[in-house]
Amino acid sequence: MVVGMLSVVGVLASGCGTAERPTLAPVDTVMSANASVVDVVDGDTVDLDIDGTVERVRLIGIDTPETVKPNTPVQCFGPEASARTKALLPVSTPVRLERDAEARDAYGRLLGYVYRATDGLFVNLVIVAGGYARPFPFEPNTTHAARFADAARAARQAHLGLWGACSG
Repeated sequence: MVVGMLSVVGVLASGCGTAERPTLAPVDTVMSANASVVDVVDGDTVDLDIDGTVERVRLIGIDTPETVKPNTPVQCFGPEASARTKALLPVSTPVRLERDAEARDAYGRLLGYVYRATDGLFVNLVIVAGGYARPFPFEPNTTHAARFADAARAARQAHLGLWGACSG
């Protein structure tokens, strides 16, 4: 946790919200993978191969602006959020999927926290810290809600991402 917060602070202090970093994990933290990226649907939804089955996974605790929701216009900073998630999770990236209290949402998607297995990067948190998403606490899946709220507050104060580009 301390390393993660220091990484967020370091990125925010540098004024570099669109860089490939923050790492939010110690350097050389390798995790065992239990899935791999098949596709990035949008900023907060990915398709993962889990033991040979492709599952749609909604990233828990964050909400990126819409880009592909039916009957909804593309929202401010939506394309940038989708591009950021695609940059963080290229196809075939090995990831560690961790779950919270509920397995699936009302749309049948798995709910999860996603970490890149090669370096331990906490993808959900990095997206919020860079200003690409708002925190979206959804009871009872709130294990990291305070971390997401802190990261969003720092991004908002630094006018990163959607906090600098979009009104409201």
